[in-house]
Amino acid sequence: MNVLKTDELYDLTHTLAGGYLKNFDYPWQALAGIKNFILSLGKSLGGEFTEISPCVWVHETAKIAPTAFIGAPCIICAGAEIRHCAFIRGSALVGEGCVVGNSTELKNVILFDGVQVPHYNYVGDSILGYKSHMGAGAVTSNVKSDKTPVCVKGENLCIQTGLKKFGAMLGDFVEVGCNSVLNPGTVIGKNTNVYPLSCVRGTVPADSIYKTGGKITAKVQKIGE
Repeated sequence: MNVLKTDELYDLTHTLAGGYLKNFDYPWQALAGIKNFILSLGKSLGGEFTEISPCVWVHETAKIAPTAFIGAPCIICAGAEIRHCAFIRGSALVGEGCVVGNSTELKNVILFDGVQVPHYNYVGDSILGYKSHMGAGAVTSNVKSDKTPVCVKGENLCIQTGLKKFGAMLGDFVEVGCNSVLNPGTVIGKNTNVYPLSCVRGTVPADSIYKTGGKITAKVQKIGE
């Protein structure tokens, strides 16, 4: 399924990780190397970035609440906002204009530019595409209950990733409704909306709506679009 491919999910011009991600056919293949990638990239940053603590690089226009915790390694890009009591555990690239909100926790993630995880979100071992948004309380579940490696499932498809920790891949412009759970190995295609209170697993096509009970319908194109 093409929706699973890195270049189908993401416009790689909207992240400092574009050069890194283009090396992988499937984006979850990049998860294991995020920490080392951030360490290497951070050391090359200069000018408007400041290393505010060991291996934590922050752009001068980013806003960080004094109550936020930022663990290493981490890069926070221009115009990003890290709000009250955000918890960045490390291995996180926060793109330009991102919002990481109250009590949101990040771990081993790439957030493309314009991503919003503004209220009580957990995002672990995941990649969120350009201007994707997770509603209040929406979380990624990154470990299966039986602790076995995660499989990416689609129609007549099961790709063994070999990863015990793998949250979700959200394509560009994905909207996830409040209090939804994205189960391990979830992949959501570009421009897709997920209803609030959804329990999502497997692959959701681009340009679709994931409704209550797991029903998936294609978006209807409006006249004039």
